[in-house]
Amino acid sequence: MHEETQGENPLGTQSVGSLMLKYAIPSVVAMLVNSLYNMVDQIFIGQGVGYLGNAATNVILPMTIILLAAGLLIGDGAAAYMSLSLGAGHTEDAARGVGSAVTLTAVCGLALTVLFELFMLPACRLFGSTEASLPYALEYGRIIVLGFPFSMIDAAFGGIIRADGRPKVSMAGLLIGCGTNLILDPIFIFVFKWGVAGAAWATIIGQILNAVYFAVCAAHFKSIRLERRHLRPSLPVVKRVLSLGASSFITQAASVLVIAIMNNCLVKYGAVSKYGADIPLAALGITMKVGQLLIGVAIGIATGIQPIFGFNYGSRRYDRVKKTFFLALTSCMLILVAAFFIFQLFPEQIISVFGQESELYMEFAVKCMRIYMLACFMIGAGVVTGIFFQAIGRPVMAAVLSLSRQIIFLIPAILIFAHFMGVEGILWSGAFSDAVSGVMCLAAAALSWKKIFAEA
Repeated sequence: MHEETQGENPLGTQSVGSLMLKYAIPSVVAMLVNSLYNMVDQIFIGQGVGYLGNAATNVILPMTIILLAAGLLIGDGAAAYMSLSLGAGHTEDAARGVGSAVTLTAVCGLALTVLFELFMLPACRLFGSTEASLPYALEYGRIIVLGFPFSMIDAAFGGIIRADGRPKVSMAGLLIGCGTNLILDPIFIFVFKWGVAGAAWATIIGQILNAVYFAVCAAHFKSIRLERRHLRPSLPVVKRVLSLGASSFITQAASVLVIAIMNNCLVKYGAVSKYGADIPLAALGITMKVGQLLIGVAIGIATGIQPIFGFNYGSRRYDRVKKTFFLALTSCMLILVAAFFIFQLFPEQIISVFGQESELYMEFAVKCMRIYMLACFMIGAGVVTGIFFQAIGRPVMAAVLSLSRQIIFLIPAILIFAHFMGVEGILWSGAFSDAVSGVMCLAAAALSWKKIFAEA
């Protein structure tokens, strides 16, 4: 084994600012690229098929999020376990955690593919498909889920490779996948005239190339030596890995529940408004996809620096942990404030990228982007705080904070606001939950601060 002393690892010695740049920038790029997978499809489908095609991709989105949630449960959990183990000087434990994650990734990817292929029709209805968008959703969804085993590798291995000290390698894999998707989408949709099926095949081919690249990279770790015996899952290790990844899983899984409830409310309350059922379903889907870019920046910063949190907390360098937290929080807040002004000032220009539709559609889409993203600058507080607690080995607090934005605040707000305000109430629920959950997460960090860093 190539054991490393704590002093030799740059995570414990290099300046926090330079480490943040080294780890956060590739991670942010990776998350943005990951968000672009769905967004690129949305843009080309909007231009080549129309808003019913975009409504269909919004129906399939929860299925891809379930896959992402499972991938992050395993991958982020293994990454946190790896960082904490390396920080304590336990490379054998780190190898067992990664080996267990590799096996779990393969099993879960195949299981989810079979599950969704068998239950595609009821799943589409559950996630809010209308009769008009259902044929597009079925065509797109049945192809997309064929790529789930590869997409699972993409979701899980990115964090593990970053924890191994190779953030640029992690970023490169996602760039390969998204670049492929970006090239093939217009060819399959406009040249071959394959419609939503073309967008789905372009996505899968990109995911396959990404997965192959990650698999090759995972065979050559820097900080551990992964052997065949490590691939046999150990129950205590698996339980710890999954507990550490629970926050990431809950965040994504909660999105599925939110989207299911939101889509059904959009259809119900939209149908009795002047906009109809399909316009709100398509417009909010676009806003949420654009919002994922913004959330991707915050998640990219937070997950990118997770190894810095974990290694330094494991080796009791608490001053470096504190400095990293404040730098990450400040960076996220500043970036998201800038995004807030962009969404408020240029909604028409952003929406037009996804296709030109009727005046009624544009009216609702502009309103949707301005209202739903009104408190987006508070999202970073929740993301950074949740990942921080996850990285230092406090999964329960991380899970509670991860639940706050979507489960504790957003779902009740959707149901209450929609009842009293109709379809526009659903838009206001987003701004409300972003603001309140952000304040709650900051308060939780402030109240726990002294206890977290109390010497044992």
